[in-house]
Amino acid sequence: MKIMFFILGFLLLNGPVPAFSATEGPVQAGAVIPAFNAPEGPVQEGTVIQSGSKPDFGNYTSVALLQKAWGALAARDLKAVEAYVNKINELYAGKAKEMQRGLADYASGSNDQIFKYWALNDVSTAWYVLGEAYRGAGQKDEAINAYNKVINDFSYGQCWDNKGFFWKPAQAAKEKIAMVQSGLNLDFGDYSSSTLVQKAWGSLAAKDLKSVEAYVNKVDELYAVKAKEMQASLKDFASGSNDQIFKYWALNDVGTAWFILGEAYRNAGKEKEAAEIFNKVINEYSFAQCWDPQGWFWKPSEGARQRLEDLS
Repeated sequence: MKIMFFILGFLLLNGPVPAFSATEGPVQAGAVIPAFNAPEGPVQEGTVIQSGSKPDFGNYTSVALLQKAWGALAARDLKAVEAYVNKINELYAGKAKEMQRGLADYASGSNDQIFKYWALNDVSTAWYVLGEAYRGAGQKDEAINAYNKVINDFSYGQCWDNKGFFWKPAQAAKEKIAMVQSGLNLDFGDYSSSTLVQKAWGSLAAKDLKSVEAYVNKVDELYAVKAKEMQASLKDFASGSNDQIFKYWALNDVGTAWFILGEAYRNAGKEKEAAEIFNKVINEYSFAQCWDPQGWFWKPSEGARQRLEDLS
């Protein structure tokens, strides 16, 4: 009984316990996703990248060279990345530009239809990899130049992720340029709603308002449409088994994300901004629920109402 009163007292004083969403919703079509072969974790600016041994170009195919470039990036070997990307560009840029000129938008249809643009896809991805290598080495101007090469020359390239989907290097390059220019070093992970919410919680704990804003805006960009669709389908909070509630993953995660941003503004003393965000949770995502690892769901809209009372 004492334990129960302690938990109740904590919630009354502190509001909902920050919790990570327990399920990953499906990645929305068209979302920008890091490549399967990218090194795990964010590439840290200023990382010392070692100069490796003489590169092995293998069979000189674009796919083999690209795989080696990803591997060199993972090994923080800038010289090797440069060598592999320059070789891809030397051998396949002409064909890639020809394919680029033949498109008015991203290739679509079956996977085989998109794979037909193999040179464009691989050259575009290669320049993105080089941008990542330069960013990791702290060479910001060179990184931006490489990212702009993707955007300006090979914008319709797409990269196959071994998890079963294509992502767009040009879109990712635009995000990385914004990141470099802002001084933030964000890692959107697999771009799933649950991952982004977890990172937003982490940034809230670190009192990093700019990062919280970035993660919440990304959640909203990718999943707000689905979340509002789920909200509109409900007349009350989803109930039943945990699995039944987790079915509303987008609503749960987007509502939680906006609550986190409200908390970040409140902690930063930005009461007006915090109030606007808490009202957004209440008005647009009122039926969102957040799973607490201790074994229950709490309701961000109820937490938002409590925060508004505190602010008033």
